[in-house]
Amino acid sequence: MKNSNSILSLITNMSQFSSLTQHSCYQKFMALLPPRFQQAIAFIYIKNETLFIALSHPGYKMELNYNKDLFKDLLETVQKYAPECKEYHAKEVVLFNSKFYTQDNDDKTETIPYYSELSSGDFDFEFDDDKIKEKFNRSKELIAKNLSLQKR
Repeated sequence: MKNSNSILSLITNMSQFSSLTQHSCYQKFMALLPPRFQQAIAFIYIKNETLFIALSHPGYKMELNYNKDLFKDLLETVQKYAPECKEYHAKEVVLFNSKFYTQDNDDKTETIPYYSELSSGDFDFEFDDDKIKEKFNRSKELIAKNLSLQKR
């Protein structure tokens, strides 16, 4: 009986699944980057011995432009320690802004706005209609309740 590692290695070594190996090499490269660079990079790929780095925001371009040598060195490190990534090498690095990058926001927490009571509830009214008097009295009670809750 084969274990899962041997089955996965067999599948990734097949030519039709070479993109899986390529993707895992890209993930290893991204894992070596500092967190601020990981956030800045939308995706990467290698073509014609050039490492293309797509940026998630144009503001990162200048900072990453100064670190092109770091990217080449990290790619060499991945090649050194991951034998399946030997064929992925780059002589130059090109940075470009990605138009199609959408960031996944998993921490979509909804917030409930809380407002403080601005009224003191001190107002006089003179109405002939009992319904309107009742509404104003109810409003005074609600204002008094809100003020008491704020003092806690």
